[in-house]
Amino acid sequence: MAKALGGIPPEASAKPGFLRHLAALLYDGLLLASIYFVLTAILIAFRGGEAFSPAYPGYSLFLIVTGLGFFGWFWTHGGQTLGMRAWGLRVQSLNGTSCQWQQALLRGIWALLGGSCLGVGYLWSLIDPEGRTLQDHRSGTRLIRVTRHR
Repeated sequence: MAKALGGIPPEASAKPGFLRHLAALLYDGLLLASIYFVLTAILIAFRGGEAFSPAYPGYSLFLIVTGLGFFGWFWTHGGQTLGMRAWGLRVQSLNGTSCQWQQALLRGIWALLGGSCLGVGYLWSLIDPEGRTLQDHRSGTRLIRVTRHR
């Protein structure tokens, strides 16, 4: 049996819950937006104060790579973003071990695709018997609820 990550054991057969997942995603979205603001300000400073055109593909790619890096780093280092930690969630591989970078990138790409298609990737968890999202299925991961021992 795989050792529990970070000393926080999962609750027995507890699905993460759709609203809990969305709350953690909102929390992380606010954190990521602040990172985008700071990095964009730095980039604009290097461009002599010139803003990016909406048609400039390099900036969109920069935002996507930054977002994948943000989530990927947290998922591969303890399985929890700050929002997931606040809401008692963790990502892990199906065998209970830490998420690997390949899984994190697949999870992030599928989350972006599934989220941009009217949220169908997240809504998938409402009909899945284990509560797994589309990105969980495509990356070989699952989101679990964890409790803190005080």
